[in-house]
Amino acid sequence: MEPAPAAEQSLWIFGYGSLIWKPDFEFTSSKVGFIQGYSRKFWQGDTFHRGNERMPGRVVTLQEDHDACTWGVAYEVQGEHIKSSLQYLNIRESVLGGYTTKFVKFYPQDEGHNGPILALVYIATPQNPSYLGPASEEDIAAQIIVSSGCSGHNIEYLLQLADFMRFFCPDTEDKHLFQIEEALIAILPCFYSPNDPLAVLY
Repeated sequence: MEPAPAAEQSLWIFGYGSLIWKPDFEFTSSKVGFIQGYSRKFWQGDTFHRGNERMPGRVVTLQEDHDACTWGVAYEVQGEHIKSSLQYLNIRESVLGGYTTKFVKFYPQDEGHNGPILALVYIATPQNPSYLGPASEEDIAAQIIVSSGCSGHNIEYLLQLADFMRFFCPDTEDKHLFQIEEALIAILPCFYSPNDPLAVLY
């Protein structure tokens, strides 16, 4: 894990998955925005939050992509909350999730902000044991449909992320995300009966 700059009293943390709607740590402010040079992919396996050992869920990580950008939310953490937030995220993202950290430039959506912000981000690399890698959007959707973990159903994770992009970044294309959502909606009736709560998500 990369250490935060030693003399800083403020730390920004960028979330592009579940941290968008469920940070669960104390923060002073938050901003919607993006980082450059990465695309968001459902290539990381999850055997705790959105799946289990028998049926791993699919959650997002970042793939280096020179021409891409990934939208999300950055949180400003200050003072005494920095240590406790990093301790919490180390368990949630690194120990249970298989993610490592690095610093990236975050560009706020708010045009009034002066320049990019240095932010900490969690990335699951191919070297971690839970990494699943590429698959077709249809195969990813099928895996998401049958996966559930301690934080809830994998379907909820996908739809929360799609809703964020749709409502907060309406002019931004996330082809991978929306194609998986579209595939999931198409095949959902094959997995659940019309009376099942999961079948009436849309």
